Amino acid sequence: MKIHEYQGKQLFATAGVAVPKGIVARTPDEAAAAFTQLGGAIAVVKSQIHAGGRGKGTFKEHPQQRGVVLVRSADEARDNAKRMLGSTLVTIQTGPDGKQVNTLYVEQGLDIARELYLGVVVDRDVGGPVLIMSSEGGMNIEDVAAKTPEKILTEPIDGESGLAGFQARKLAFKLGLEGTAIRSAETFLKKVCKFFLDSDCSMAEINPLVVTKQGEMVALDAKVSFDDNAMFRHESFNALRDLSEENAMEVRAGEAGLSFVKLEGNIGCLVNGAGLAMSTMDIIKLHGGEPANFLDVGGGANVDQVTEAFRILLADPNVKAVLVNIFGGIMKCDVIVEALLSAYEKVGFNVPLVVRLEGTNVEKAREMLAKSGRPIIAGIDLTDAAKKVVATLKA
Repeated sequence: MKIHEYQGKQLFATAGVAVPKGIVARTPDEAAAAFTQLGGAIAVVKSQIHAGGRGKGTFKEHPQQRGVVLVRSADEARDNAKRMLGSTLVTIQTGPDGKQVNTLYVEQGLDIARELYLGVVVDRDVGGPVLIMSSEGGMNIEDVAAKTPEKILTEPIDGESGLAGFQARKLAFKLGLEGTAIRSAETFLKKVCKFFLDSDCSMAEINPLVVTKQGEMVALDAKVSFDDNAMFRHESFNALRDLSEENAMEVRAGEAGLSFVKLEGNIGCLVNGAGLAMSTMDIIKLHGGEPANFLDVGGGANVDQVTEAFRILLADPNVKAVLVNIFGGIMKCDVIVEALLSAYEKVGFNVPLVVRLEGTNVEKAREMLAKSGRPIIAGIDLTDAAKKVVATLKA
């Protein structure tokens, strides 16, 4: 689950992580009032969307308008907000369609001495969370890794005790910090890592992380996402969710207890099991097709879930054919086919449907399909099914 920058900073502040003062604005007048309330000579007006690269992004409706701007008066804040709110911001991470900006964050200006990069992620090779830092703040970390990998520093984080003081000091020295900045870094880095662990984050990124001229480390950005599987431990985080930033089909699938990810292809996939779903997408591509989604209905799917899964698939105008790939283990093949045929009746198909079955009671299930009278194409095995579903698009 992703959240907005201003929400991440609110959580940071609660965890004792230093952040600048800021005020949320949803109208131009609120942006102007926020500038006045902050009381400084300068402020920054920031677009709030679930994507990075906002500072370099531009609006479709106002090509000269950036997604993050420095302003020196309440009138400037109001004028920029007028162009930003309700307009579509395009960044390197949104793709050409961009995202509509509905919320702004007006933040105090700081006396910045240095800009750094900080990220905390789960590293499979390490087998746990890792703190990543770089002297190249404000840059895409992928570009830094490709061009100057020696400027990327990493430290593993203990899942129980967090980041140790000596690790924080070591990073500070390697980054060339001195005096007050080293003491600030030790406190700051330990608190960020503790926040990551306590909140069950999947990522916490601060880019840029700044060191002020007074030697204080401050989070000038906050890009935070949480592990969906741990949200039962953090019910309060549900209030932070912005459904307008999420894919409507994925939201609908989640409400039905389905694991669904929208993709760009035209072959809908309905599979039971995450690994099998990945294999299904791979073999579709191998035979010249493009999967339209990842969809795992799980081992215990019922009629209602299968019906909703078909509705979601067929609601995508890009879907021109559907491949159902079922391995009957806990859920027997004949039960799946019963649910499939019931869903077929309720939803109504206007695209080719290819079904591959294997596992418990498979022969009975195949017989049920053959006697159904429906124009369902049977796949002998996964390769045969993939070839057949791809062929329907070329017919």
